[in-house]
Amino acid sequence: MAVGPTTRRRQLGADLRRLRELKGLTLEEAGARVGISKATLSRYETKEGTVKWPSVDALCREYGATDEERAALVELAKGAKIQGWWRSLADPIPDSMNLMLTLEDEVVREDHYACMYIPGLLQTRAYAEAVHRASEVQCEEREVQHMVDIRMKRQDLLDRQEPPHIWCVIDEAALRRQVGGREVMRKQLEHLLALTQRPHITVQVLPFACGAHAAAVGSFAVLRGQAPELDVVYVDLLGGGLFMEKPQELERYRLAFEYLSAQALDFESSADLIDRISKEF
Repeated sequence: MAVGPTTRRRQLGADLRRLRELKGLTLEEAGARVGISKATLSRYETKEGTVKWPSVDALCREYGATDEERAALVELAKGAKIQGWWRSLADPIPDSMNLMLTLEDEVVREDHYACMYIPGLLQTRAYAEAVHRASEVQCEEREVQHMVDIRMKRQDLLDRQEPPHIWCVIDEAALRRQVGGREVMRKQLEHLLALTQRPHITVQVLPFACGAHAAAVGSFAVLRGQAPELDVVYVDLLGGGLFMEKPQELERYRLAFEYLSAQALDFESSADLIDRISKEF
């Protein structure tokens, strides 16, 4: 199975550019100081292809990076991989979505808590269109369709030969909130119910009867890599999202998800509730 791109590669390019600009150096000047071409350094900064970690180490020294920054960027360089399918898209996509796609290319498991909408990986196209129109009221229809196309393409990971385990705890409110009309909601819930039959997709419902809980602040996802240190948390925010990687942040959200899963209905009861709600639309 091919190894996909990592968020580390994206971080590396952005950080190298930031450090160079803080030093006030051009690409040509910085490259000359460490013996690499302007074109090579530009490639490093634009996040394309592999990098040589000794060059990253030398650049960090020239830029006056701290020992901690230098060590971190060298580790990023050692873990840098290839690009993903979305890099060839003609229309730009938001940075947060770019990073999400990068992460999803390498995850082994995703833990989602959804309080507003059905998680994107489990949405029908009609439901996704309604969500985007509601969330981005000033977007042109072409942009809405572009973003929905990307969301639908993201769902290809569900059909991989070795798909990641998708575990979703969905608040009852998200199941009952009418998005796109009654027909759209009915088909969305039927689609969700069908997905629960897949062995790598787990869906639990957090019922209203549960009351207050650990994630009352909003939706989030824990994107799990091959090792715990590669995990990343994504938190929904107005107009985008926030990615977090600090150990204490990861632990907080891992524990929150475990708590939510324990509070939610079991798998069979969750499927029964989804089925009953779908029949109300």
